[in-house]
Amino acid sequence: MANQAPAARPATKPVDVPSNPRFSSGPCAKIPTFTLDKLSDAALGRSHRAAIGKTKLKDAIETTREILGIPADYRIGIVPASDTGAVEMAMWNLLGERKATMVAWESFGAGWVTDVVKQLKIDAEVKTADYGEIVDFAEVDFNTDVTFTWNGTTSGVRVPNGDAIPADREGLTICDATSAAFAMDLPWDKLDVTTFSWQKVLGGEAAHGMLVLSPRAVERLENYTPAWPLPKIFRLTKGGKLIEGVFVGETINTPSMLAVEDYLVALDWAKSVGGLKGLIARADANAKAIFDFCEARDWIDNLAADPATRSNTSVCLKFTDARITDGAAFAKAVAKRLGDENVALDVGAYRDAPPGLRIWCGGTVETSDIEAMLPWLEWAFEAEIEALSEAA
Repeated sequence: MANQAPAARPATKPVDVPSNPRFSSGPCAKIPTFTLDKLSDAALGRSHRAAIGKTKLKDAIETTREILGIPADYRIGIVPASDTGAVEMAMWNLLGERKATMVAWESFGAGWVTDVVKQLKIDAEVKTADYGEIVDFAEVDFNTDVTFTWNGTTSGVRVPNGDAIPADREGLTICDATSAAFAMDLPWDKLDVTTFSWQKVLGGEAAHGMLVLSPRAVERLENYTPAWPLPKIFRLTKGGKLIEGVFVGETINTPSMLAVEDYLVALDWAKSVGGLKGLIARADANAKAIFDFCEARDWIDNLAADPATRSNTSVCLKFTDARITDGAAFAKAVAKRLGDENVALDVGAYRDAPPGLRIWCGGTVETSDIEAMLPWLEWAFEAEIEALSEAA
């Protein structure tokens, strides 16, 4: 009788589990201290135009300014439709005055390219890079209006710094910073329009976006009228002047005062952990735990090719084991195992991204939960490899 290969060793389940298995990249994990009773002071059933509503909305704006270090002469507005609404509002109001450059290296940036080139039909140069790579900003003409994402949520690739953006640029920079704000140190002097949403790094509720305008962006708004009609929901000027009320809490449409209260609670928590520096440190620690895990193993790696561009929030991973023949099916199976065990929820790669995993590491996630989850990731990998061997 021929010798048979020994049976594969069954993968052993870890013992410790994360206290919070929520690693979704949006909506992201709530602050660690969150309980529903923290929202008891919400101005429910009151007009957002009443004094209490205006006060809370203005507090949300000014506390955002304080934590992020946004200059005093920059306007900050709360706008509808999350980060998407904020980016669209910026592009529809500001682009078209001069040639544009659209920079993209993941799905959301590609979406802004489509809107500008196919919907607004603006003269634009398009610069793209594959998932895991980034466009060389030294080759971007900043005398054009440049639109880009700071952190590619679906690729795990971020702009390392703003050094390549010249101070004497003639064009505007429009930056989608929704997975970067509150986790990365944004160079405000290099950004003319910055957008983000509450649902990302601070784990707020969805549907509200933030629009930050530099004085240069305001000047463009007041001196340029787009060739296309603007829906009411997008209008930021009236009679050639900025509608200043939008930037003191007089929102274009009715906001959720419950979501506003939730954002205020998250902002207070952010201050309690050291503000922006504390939030960056938390995200860095979370991401480092995963980077170190990958460095010690030959079957998994970071999707971002250059360590200098690796995100500290939306960490994207790829499986590199040669035994994997169907990368998409394997990654989905691993993510399903982790979800079924309630140790890592919503960690599959974005639908348009390469097969793999995406683990949120923003400041609302505890490093201890990342560390407890990683042995489960190894268990799920081994279990799926074992399943492949048995199916062969």
